[in-house]
Amino acid sequence: MHSQTSKPILHFAHANSFPAGTYRVFFQHLSEYYDVSSLEMHGHNPAYPVTDGWPFLVQELIDTLVRNYQQPVILAGHSLGGILAFMVADLRPDLVRCVVVLDSPLVAGWKAVFLQVFKKLGLDRKFSPARFSEKRRFIWADAEEAYQHFSSKEMFAIWPPEVLRDYIHAGLQPHPQGVCLRFTREVESQIYLCLPHHLGSIARRGLKVPVGFVGGTESVECRQAGLAATKKLVGRHFVKIQGGHLIPMEVPMQTAQAVHEMIRSFNLKDLP
Repeated sequence: MHSQTSKPILHFAHANSFPAGTYRVFFQHLSEYYDVSSLEMHGHNPAYPVTDGWPFLVQELIDTLVRNYQQPVILAGHSLGGILAFMVADLRPDLVRCVVVLDSPLVAGWKAVFLQVFKKLGLDRKFSPARFSEKRRFIWADAEEAYQHFSSKEMFAIWPPEVLRDYIHAGLQPHPQGVCLRFTREVESQIYLCLPHHLGSIARRGLKVPVGFVGGTESVECRQAGLAATKKLVGRHFVKIQGGHLIPMEVPMQTAQAVHEMIRSFNLKDLP
């Protein structure tokens, strides 16, 4: 899981549908300063099912930290992973030294109320990214065909080719018809449909550990969710870098640098 080195431990939680191996280049840049580790795939362990508000996914991350580390760690996460990190730090601050979230805006206020109502009325599917993920293509003849499929899409075309190769490597598994996505469409869609609507209370209460936000200037997700609750929670520890929602894949070096600078701004002991 992680090697014992003299570097501070940074545990990272990935975004929905992107196994941790997708972040290899980003991790490489971070590993200059930290002992980086992660759980390869959230949402796929039947012991921690995806249910409304993600309580079992939060528990899975808590259990991972308890099992693997003897001391509190730096907790970072992207999108889904960032929100899990917020919730873990809220419930178990004893396990966490600080939190850095990457483009994980907290849905709060009237938007959270709407989210709750939409879920109750079954309208959430209509407005959620799940309406795309449920229909997503997931089988290809081989890895090269999958690579060509993704590289032709606008979202992936702006990634450095080696990062897209890492996603293909980490994200596919053998299938009778060739290869398929490891991260199932069902789990991806369920995660979107179970988005927590109680995060405003965390923003209002605040966390007992330092928390910072690194987002992309072009992030549609931040625009949709709004950033007021997140800014209230993180205060001056808020920065945006050039890029979209998937900054760790689009600009891995710049994102790693921004994360490192954010962690340094917390003035923790023993940091490089």
